[in-house]
Amino acid sequence: MVQLSEKTLGDYLEYWAEHTPDKEYVVYSDRDLRFTWKEFNQRVDDMAKGLIAIGVTKGTHVGLWAQNVPDWLTFLYACAKIGAVCITVNTNYKQNELEFLVKDSDMHTLCLTDGTWESNYVDMTYQMLPELRECQRGHLESKNFPMLKNVVYIGQEKYRGMYNTSEILLLGENTEEDEFLKLRKSVNCHDVVNMQYTSGTTGFPKGVMLTHYNIANNGYLTGEHMKFTQDDKLCVCVPLFHCFGVVLATMNCLTHGCTEVMVERFDPLVTLASVHKERCTALYGVPTMFIAELNHPMFDMFDLSCLRTGIMAGSLCPIELMRKVEDKMHLRVTSVYGLTETSPGMSQTRIDDPDEVRYTTVGRDYEFVDVKVLDPETNQEVPVGVQGEMCCKGFNVMKGYYKNPKATAEIIDENGYLHSGDLGVKDENGNYRITGRIKDMIIRGGENIYPREIEEFLYHLPGVRDVQVAGVPSKKYGEEVGAFIILEDGVKMTVEEVRDYCRGKIARYKIPKYVFFVDEYPLTGSGKIQKFKLRDLSLKLCAEQGIEVI
Repeated sequence: MVQLSEKTLGDYLEYWAEHTPDKEYVVYSDRDLRFTWKEFNQRVDDMAKGLIAIGVTKGTHVGLWAQNVPDWLTFLYACAKIGAVCITVNTNYKQNELEFLVKDSDMHTLCLTDGTWESNYVDMTYQMLPELRECQRGHLESKNFPMLKNVVYIGQEKYRGMYNTSEILLLGENTEEDEFLKLRKSVNCHDVVNMQYTSGTTGFPKGVMLTHYNIANNGYLTGEHMKFTQDDKLCVCVPLFHCFGVVLATMNCLTHGCTEVMVERFDPLVTLASVHKERCTALYGVPTMFIAELNHPMFDMFDLSCLRTGIMAGSLCPIELMRKVEDKMHLRVTSVYGLTETSPGMSQTRIDDPDEVRYTTVGRDYEFVDVKVLDPETNQEVPVGVQGEMCCKGFNVMKGYYKNPKATAEIIDENGYLHSGDLGVKDENGNYRITGRIKDMIIRGGENIYPREIEEFLYHLPGVRDVQVAGVPSKKYGEEVGAFIILEDGVKMTVEEVRDYCRGKIARYKIPKYVFFVDEYPLTGSGKIQKFKLRDLSLKLCAEQGIEVI
């Protein structure tokens, strides 16, 4: 009988470090880096004490801006043990997005790596904090970001004004236990442990506050639905800054005492090789990841017969792809439905569900979660087979949006039900099908993109009178971003000029793939724009202009 637990993340980590000390917990197969539960727990304690030494304490907000590097999890658990809040920063963020998040979250310490091939995090941080080049470590006084006191570089390199990982660990080794033990004892399962920023329909990202209770239990139940045990090894190639990585993957492994085989940044070859070499039993990904693995020219060289289960999520999963994955990669696919605000899972297909259920639905309610399909107008539950809004109530509902009670009240009703904005139908067996969205969110290959955010950004482009953003159907990504622009009288503009304006300022995946210059928008009788008609219009315009939709 499954039960909810009141253990904190630190409790789980210490449990496995005591009971299975020599078992591998974190493995990077491509560089043969391995940590046992005991080794990892010790490193976490040293990192936690190091963070205390630079002023981090219970309730302090610590930003983590990195791909799946070896110390990502160390920082997460170090924060968790002392009651600090780990703010996971999207690795695709550009300058404007970074600065908004740092300020809005009241961030005290920012931990970062070099960045990605298209974004240099160190340069962006210096641009945000010019004072950093002139100050001693730990003595940052920023005019624009007064709450930010430390920057930590995750690695060995030394940068002006920044600590590095080795220095934090050294500080930790030489810090008294007393303060650490005091903070460790003060941590409660209902404390916020992780904050993830999600864009809102208003265009301004909001900090989703998630507790130990939220994410540990969500991870545990997700694993139970796939019959996870201590013997499982999960290959984690999805980004940790998403709920997919930090909850469905990491919390699943943490609560079941199994091994995480990490991939720093998704690469189909590294992923296949890691599964083969480590004999992984489970693999996660969004559809595009599985497609890249299946189509890799070296696919047949790897023995994947060790795989037994996994999750395909992030956007609509084609039935044929699921069949192919099960046939060629030997794993029974499950699907999880939810959103960051629901930690994230609210429904999931089970590993022993029939194929039809696993291929065509997002499963049934998580245990201890009450999922209802409500009429968006009346807020009353609709009958089986009738479309309504997907809503839920339970342990998985976030604590709220950070410093935003108004937005929290807009999404969680007076009865405690969180409203997803997604449309769905419940069948006679209790399984749900997602049928559309009340919100006009675009889901591009697993990334949630909110049109309003891009619209507000493009409004500032000189010559633009009005702009609407909508999803354009895509075989590869599910949807791509399309911008429909009405120009000021006499203004001429090219598609490339629009894209150039976006580059370096907003994340690459948000930059419109399609740009259409139009004279008007489809309107309702009352003058409201009919966004759903823009999708059809995009296909018509592409056909007229000879643009291939891929």
